[in-house]
Amino acid sequence: MSGPEEPGEARYDVPLTVPGPDAEPARRNGHRRTAATAADPAPSGGPDTSLDEPDTSADEPAEAAGEPRADAPVAPPGPAVADRPGDHWDRKVANGLAFLRRRLSGDYEVDEFGFDPELTDAVFHPLVRLLYRDWFRTEVSGVEHVPESGPGLVVGNHAGTVALDALVLATALHDQHPAHRYLRLLGADLVFRMPVVSEIARKTGGTVACNPDAERLLGNGELVGVFPEGFKGVGKLYADRYKLQRFGRGGFVSAALRTGTPIVPVAIVGGEEIYPMLADIKPLARLLKLPYFPITPTFPWLGPLGMVPLPSKWLIEFCPPIPTAHLRDSADDPLVVFNLADQVRETIQQTLYKLLERRPDPFGP
Repeated sequence: MSGPEEPGEARYDVPLTVPGPDAEPARRNGHRRTAATAADPAPSGGPDTSLDEPDTSADEPAEAAGEPRADAPVAPPGPAVADRPGDHWDRKVANGLAFLRRRLSGDYEVDEFGFDPELTDAVFHPLVRLLYRDWFRTEVSGVEHVPESGPGLVVGNHAGTVALDALVLATALHDQHPAHRYLRLLGADLVFRMPVVSEIARKTGGTVACNPDAERLLGNGELVGVFPEGFKGVGKLYADRYKLQRFGRGGFVSAALRTGTPIVPVAIVGGEEIYPMLADIKPLARLLKLPYFPITPTFPWLGPLGMVPLPSKWLIEFCPPIPTAHLRDSADDPLVVFNLADQVRETIQQTLYKLLERRPDPFGP
């Protein structure tokens, strides 16, 4: 107990502590003192401040445990922190959910032929891209011959028992072309009579191989792809590989002449080896209403596994375009149509021979 206070005199039970000018502010909300302040000793001869601030030496790491010194040099700022590994997949999941929402709500566009660009880019092209890049190791050349804008008629050779060459050509052209143009393929009637295949063909930009549809697409400034050999080219035996079949009546030439569209021949090497057709069972084909029933080294012996294409090496070359604008008045002249179709066929055939010399091994690197 302390005695009575004298007037004008103050008495304290504990020593009065006066913080110095460099003293640390009181700790609030549990924040720890900085190392620089904690390392400052009390002024010499000054009062003991141990009663003003609780002892935190027990829960503060020592300097040897990694606490930076007050006089330690400051490291320069490092590079920006990259996205965490999960961020990439988060964006993929978010984009996928947004895509599904648009598909379910019908918030997407198709043209008058049923072409769905969003579905083509998001689903079909990625699947075919795995084939033509990784499985077939496709090399593409001459893309500069394809018009950057406006109409163009791309005419190619057909082969392979299953017409994968059309899908590969459309995807490779879209990926390699500077403007990433879509190739609107013309298909046979059989393609559009098959329930699932018909929907896929329409969604990816295909339509029936007839002059009115071809002329409408070309009139709209589209790139149109046609394979004049038809099933005669797809279903030929392996012994006749890379020998072009007859080009029909030259209907594709008439469509190009009426619209003044340049014709771009394209040669495709590699499709003949994916399903080498050794024989064609015609009675079974007639029974199933098919153009042919193939026998290959793997089908039908391996069942569903026989549908896996062999990993042949593919080469695709686009040839210089053949102008037709100066022949628009000759669209109904059979002689002009035949000569132009023969010119396109001979260009493709000679390019095939050249590409085969570049690729002596069908399954090489």
